Amino acid sequence: METTGTRRSSAWLLGVWGLTRVVLLLFVFKVYVFPGPDVTSDVSVIYQGWYDVLRTGTFPLDDVTWQYPPAGALAILSPALVFWLDYPSAFFVLAFTADLAVLLLLLNGGLRRGRTLRGAAVWVAGVPLLGPTVYARYDVMVTAVAVAALLAGARHPRLMGALAAFGAMLKVWPVLLLLAARSRAAWAWAAVTAGALAAVFALAMPGAFAFLTFQRDRGTEVESLGALVFHVARQYGWSGEVLLNYGSVEFLGPYVDVVSTAALVLSGLAFGWLLLWRLRARRFEAHTIAEAAFVAVLMFTTTSRVISPQYMVWLVGLAAVCLCFRESRMRLPVALVLAACLATVLEFPVWFSHVVASDGLGVTLLFLRNGLLVLATVLAARVLWRSTVIRPASVAVPAQSTRPRETSLPS
Repeated sequence: METTGTRRSSAWLLGVWGLTRVVLLLFVFKVYVFPGPDVTSDVSVIYQGWYDVLRTGTFPLDDVTWQYPPAGALAILSPALVFWLDYPSAFFVLAFTADLAVLLLLLNGGLRRGRTLRGAAVWVAGVPLLGPTVYARYDVMVTAVAVAALLAGARHPRLMGALAAFGAMLKVWPVLLLLAARSRAAWAWAAVTAGALAAVFALAMPGAFAFLTFQRDRGTEVESLGALVFHVARQYGWSGEVLLNYGSVEFLGPYVDVVSTAALVLSGLAFGWLLLWRLRARRFEAHTIAEAAFVAVLMFTTTSRVISPQYMVWLVGLAAVCLCFRESRMRLPVALVLAACLATVLEFPVWFSHVVASDGLGVTLLFLRNGLLVLATVLAARVLWRSTVIRPASVAVPAQSTRPRETSLPS
């Protein structure tokens, strides 16, 4: 039964969400100017350019910055639904709507037995920490699909599988939501959904899977974990340079390919750990699906060659679902992710020029943000392992008595 305290908490969260989101809208609509480079240019220039191409029935095959699965076209085309607004304005309104949808899902999920509103509080606080970038990328829409899938969880495995597959066709990473799914129905519906979407796009629009080549050719982005090597090396005369490449600001020059390969190796090791965990895990509870997804996305985000600021939206959404469950032990990793969000908005967009210049401030911010992500990853993986992998029980050896054994004498 809903209590007065719960109603007040829900009302308070809705109020804070409304205030903070109005501020974000004021920034993306440029009523106020957010410090740093204009984060909305991706929508008004890149997204709108893709929109014009996609409307013709083909993918932007000549644009290497198109690096998304085929269903990503739906997010880019979605502003057509708000036809009375110009493209950027319609996109911001839809991003705002997706943000609200996540909040409502978390509030509804948090009111069930064994749940809590802490997850909704994480979402309310985490999104504004990232600044207006959240509304200037379509990642918040993908996160809404992922949150819906996780909250469906074990209660509705078919729905979870279908939503996870749809999310993966939007931006790949939601496939990790299935890591801890034990129901065959979830996997079956995921396979059917992904197969159907892939077939439709492959037949209807040329170039549906060209993004795979574009992703393969990417280098080391300046905000990634591996980029710290070159930020430090620049202080000692490294001869490389920083250029806009494949849609992001990357390091180009000697040994970049080595660091990029090392990042791929780290991602491979992360996959190996996740596979080992899946084989060893024996204790699955209601929150395990969300926690496993949180750990998996943390691992692949932290080890990636690219850590764009919008990737943090994924982590905030998954962290929020984890803390929807009262028994979740992910509080410290979630707190570290929220701290990393604050560091992220400082390094991009506020002081991004310092990051590009590899000066003291820029390098410090990157060490802080990436260090928080590494620590959150390690701690979250430890929590997941200890809560699901059962240690072998030690064999109890009966104590030997020092008293002489009593024998009965024949009468």
